[in-house]
Amino acid sequence: MGASLTPRKGSGGRRSRGHGRHPAAMSEINVTPMVDVMLVLLIIFMVAAPLLTVGVPVELPKTAANALPATQEAPLTVTLTADGRLVLQETEVAAADLIPKLRAVAAERQDDKVYLRADGAIAYERVVQIMGALNAAGFRDIGLVTDTGGPSMDGRDG
Repeated sequence: MGASLTPRKGSGGRRSRGHGRHPAAMSEINVTPMVDVMLVLLIIFMVAAPLLTVGVPVELPKTAANALPATQEAPLTVTLTADGRLVLQETEVAAADLIPKLRAVAAERQDDKVYLRADGAIAYERVVQIMGALNAAGFRDIGLVTDTGGPSMDGRDG
């Protein structure tokens, strides 16, 4: 009635964890490859994010207005800089060429929305002239781009 130290028949002297011949499943997840991929994606987005903004420096006026809803197409942007230059998207345009170029763009687009970015130092008269040119070129939906944080006109600055 003693314990036997001899291995069982068929086991070959090896210890078996499960019932069959298959090794036990590994229950640990290796997160190192996932962390590596996430860090690479983070770096890509950090480099690409500044490139997505329009590259014309303009000091926009500040208002308390809410943001406009996003559209399906990439927004068409006309910028009027402090020194009076006109920039269509990222290309400088002469004032005489603005309406023909806008008409050519309007023929290719489905949306008639255009964003006008004007420096706060520009006279109101010049901004209205550019708005008239946008309207004459076929753009009826004109959004004026401003920065947030301006006066709310109810006595509170914000």
